[in-house]
Amino acid sequence: MGRTLVILGVLGSLCLGVLALTGAEWPFGRAAAAVAVAGGEQPPPQDYVDLRTVAPAAPAPPNGPDASTGSFAEDCGRNAEGHRNSDNVVTSPGITDGAHHTHDYVGNLSTNAFSTDASLEAAATTCTDGDRSTFYWPVLRRLDRSGGPGSGAHGNTGRILEPVSVRVEFRGSPVSPVVPMPHGLRLLTGDPVAATSDGSLTRAAWGCSGLPGRSTELYPRCPEGSRLTRTLDFPSCWDGLHTDSPDHRDHAVFPAANGVCPHGTFAVPQLRVVVAYEMPSGAPFALDSFPEQRRSPVTEHAVFVDEMSDRQMARVADCLNQGRRC
Repeated sequence: MGRTLVILGVLGSLCLGVLALTGAEWPFGRAAAAVAVAGGEQPPPQDYVDLRTVAPAAPAPPNGPDASTGSFAEDCGRNAEGHRNSDNVVTSPGITDGAHHTHDYVGNLSTNAFSTDASLEAAATTCTDGDRSTFYWPVLRRLDRSGGPGSGAHGNTGRILEPVSVRVEFRGSPVSPVVPMPHGLRLLTGDPVAATSDGSLTRAAWGCSGLPGRSTELYPRCPEGSRLTRTLDFPSCWDGLHTDSPDHRDHAVFPAANGVCPHGTFAVPQLRVVVAYEMPSGAPFALDSFPEQRRSPVTEHAVFVDEMSDRQMARVADCLNQGRRC
C-alpha cells in the first residue's frame, strides 16, 4: 500500500508538470515533458570548462574596401529595475509564462507577453538616448543560493545573478555598407532547445573578462578576479521585406564567415550585447531553461525588438557607414 501511494504521488507530480508546460514556445509533446520534469535541476560537470584550457579564436578576416567600420554603443542600464518575467512576446505572444523560464530585460520597461509596437512606443525605457527597443535573455542563477523571483519554477532553482554591466553595441559589416533596420524588426539569436536539437542554431559564446579572445559553448570557469561574460550576437542580413517570419528567423539570418550576406538579403547594423557578472571562482551557476534542456549552456539565447525611431536608426547606420565610434 505504501509503495502504491508513492507511485501515485510521483505520477501526480509528473501530470502537474506536464499540465504546466503549455504555450507556443514549448516545442515537444507530453511524453518529453514528463521525462523532463523527472530530471535533475543542476547541469552535469561536463557542462563546465576552465576557460584557460580553451584555445583563442582565430582572428576575424580583414575588412574589405567597402566595409562599414564604425560602431554605435548605447547605455540601456543593467536591469537595476528588476524587470523580469517568464513571457516571450516574439515567440509566445499573448501567453503568460509562455517561455517557462525567466528573462532579464533592458531597454523598454513595459515588455511582456501582451506588448505591441504601439504599447512599446508609448512606454518608458532604461536607454539614456530614448531608444524604446527591448532586449532580453534568460537569467543566470547561482545554484548554491536560494530564493528570488521564479526560483524553482520548471526546475530553475537558485538565486538570480544581477548583471554588473550590459553593453549594447551596433557594429557594421566587414564587406559592405549597412542599411537601417526597419522599425519593429524582431531578431532572435541562439536556440533555447539546443540540448535536444541538431545544434545548428547554437550561438552560445561564454567567456571571462580576463581572457579576451576566448569563448566556449560550455559554462566557463573564470580565473579569480575575472568576470563571467555572455556575448550575444544577433543576425544582420535582412530580407528587405519582413519584420518577422513564422519561425522568427527566416527574415533575418547570419552572414557567412567572411561577412557576406546571402543573396537577396541586405546588411543591417549588427547588434551585439555583452552581459557581465561577478562570479566567485568555483561557484555553481546555470541558465534558466525549459525543463527537458536540463539548464544546458548551449541553450543560450536572446531576443531583440527594434523600437528606435527612424531618425535614431538612421543615425546608427550613418555612424557605422562613416567609420565613426558613436
